[in-house]
Amino acid sequence: MTGVTANERASSAPRRGRPRKEQRQLSRVAIRDAALGVIDAEGIEAVTMRSVSRVLGVDAKSLYHYVDDKDDLLDAVAEHLLEQLHPPTPTDSIEGDLRAWAQEFRRVTLAHPRAAALVLTRQLSSTAGLAPVENILTVLRRTGCSAQQAVHLMRSLLATMIGTLLREVSAGPTFGTTDPEGIADRQHTLEASGLPQVALAAPHLARFDRDSEFDFTVDLMVALITTHLDPTGGE
Repeated sequence: MTGVTANERASSAPRRGRPRKEQRQLSRVAIRDAALGVIDAEGIEAVTMRSVSRVLGVDAKSLYHYVDDKDDLLDAVAEHLLEQLHPPTPTDSIEGDLRAWAQEFRRVTLAHPRAAALVLTRQLSSTAGLAPVENILTVLRRTGCSAQQAVHLMRSLLATMIGTLLREVSAGPTFGTTDPEGIADRQHTLEASGLPQVALAAPHLARFDRDSEFDFTVDLMVALITTHLDPTGGE
């Protein structure tokens, strides 16, 4: 076996102060996008600095020049997804505006179902993270209600939407389905449960239409919100 010359060693060794070509192409955006790709393929739990670095073809340590740690990386993904929210055009209808925001929130969430938990549960203090709060408060405050009441109503609406969307992205066939064969199997199981009300409601419990369920929930919340609006104002 021939020895390696000094020139060959010098050309193959990394140069101090000059990152490898792959590392020079790194950025926070590239790392964030790679993490989102891992999430789309394998889920949030698959995201590690190592799994993301493998996608990018770099050493995991090089990521720390752009992100503090895994939490910072997941925050970046959540913020990126929330930045995809497109504000609906305001109208003269508070009910219509709240429904439009709910549907837009759902659109962004379902664009990457496996990343939904990041969008729905991660507490962010950035502009992107607070934008949905600002937008819904703006709609509610147009009614003349106080800031305190608007916060109560906004929290109720967001909590309901978050719960509904988390159920939508994680509900398995046993929760209900639109597949005719699955509906029949689930209905049979429910009718044989020995629970009278469950058996009676079995045809409905066996079905789960995600669009109609979300619309029903939002309509219910919007109706409740409008009945609790206090236009007398106040601080």
